[in-house]
Amino acid sequence: MPAGVDTGDTAWMLMATALVLLMTPALGLFYAGLVRSKNTLNTFMMCVAALAVATITWALVGYSIAFAPGNGIVGGLDHVGLSGVDFAPREGQTIPHLLFMAFQATFCIITTALVAGAVVERMRFGPFLVFSALWSVLVYAVLAHWAWGGGWLQELGALDFAGGIPVEMGSGFSALAAAIVVGSRKDHGRVAMLPHNSVYVLLGAGLLWFGWFGFNGGSGLAAGQVSVLAFVNTLLTPACTLAAWFILDLLRSRQVTAIGAATAIVVGCVGITPAAGFLSPIWAMVLGVVAALPSYAVIMWRPRWRVDETLDVLAAHGVAGLCGIVFIGLAAQSGWNGTADGAFYGDAAQLGKQLVAVLAAPAYAFGATFALLKLIAAFMPLRATASEEAIGMDIVAHGEEAYATGEGAILVMPDAPRTEPRRSSEKVLV
Repeated sequence: MPAGVDTGDTAWMLMATALVLLMTPALGLFYAGLVRSKNTLNTFMMCVAALAVATITWALVGYSIAFAPGNGIVGGLDHVGLSGVDFAPREGQTIPHLLFMAFQATFCIITTALVAGAVVERMRFGPFLVFSALWSVLVYAVLAHWAWGGGWLQELGALDFAGGIPVEMGSGFSALAAAIVVGSRKDHGRVAMLPHNSVYVLLGAGLLWFGWFGFNGGSGLAAGQVSVLAFVNTLLTPACTLAAWFILDLLRSRQVTAIGAATAIVVGCVGITPAAGFLSPIWAMVLGVVAALPSYAVIMWRPRWRVDETLDVLAAHGVAGLCGIVFIGLAAQSGWNGTADGAFYGDAAQLGKQLVAVLAAPAYAFGATFALLKLIAAFMPLRATASEEAIGMDIVAHGEEAYATGEGAILVMPDAPRTEPRRSSEKVLV
């Protein structure tokens, strides 16, 4: 290994990168259980597609936009095509530059997949692939540069340990824009469209929590005490969010729901993501309760919206991530993080910096996503027809079914060519 590379840190970061990559198929399982059975595979495939599309765009140009030297808004082109990305560590790091790039790639991948939750069950697969490629560069990479790559929010002093700005607020407010542009499902607000497999949702949430130890713990970029703090906080915060969610469910309906429990796990993981390396364990537990309240409220309120933001990406990621960013400005302790104090510990200015981030990042994510989808819609239709939506996106987009309805049955759509699903023996969920 080149000088400056620590093999222990490198070993931990190799593991963390693998853990974060696992989160994307875990998200696919989580999302697939939340939709109707006729859209199971298509929902999962939107997440699988990010594994290809976002990885390629990241390697070719996204990483350079995010982390190459540039200006306050975007990085430069020094690392296009991974130019200059080799085994030597970046300044101030103890792992190979190539490994840092791969770790950051897994963040781009899952964030791109997260946005799909707003448009499942009606967006065409082809336009989604185009959107994913462009969004990963024009929205995610730009926000990553602002937060971590020497951009203006980092220069301002806004803190984000593991992705509250580009990952959580970036996906949540982009999801809202996507839902508005693509439009509601045809039966939205008229027919109950319930999750078809709660076990998938719980299993997906559990795997996401598992992968999140790499997501947050790996963001210390070394096997040191900051990573230990982030790792432990990633255990504590979701547990407290889960307990708070149980109480909220009991107060509202006297029943604790499985879907609510799975959602709570995700909300807790999201809430601690930006703050994992900045808060004491006790404050991380408090954050778990605090993050539950607005996210729960938004989820309860969403059925009253005209906007069909289908899988609550805004509530679970945008709102919870925003809470985590603000909480840093209140409860960060330099005694634990060695970086900064929040307002509770004598530095009210840090809260102001965090508030700038929660205004700027959502505004950019929403506006850029809205404009990007409008541009794509000028060249290709974004959503399926009403008859295709009625049949289900599994058959329409992939010619497959998650669950067999007949051996080689023929389905005919009024305004689409005949489609023959594959035999059940050929069907694979993952």
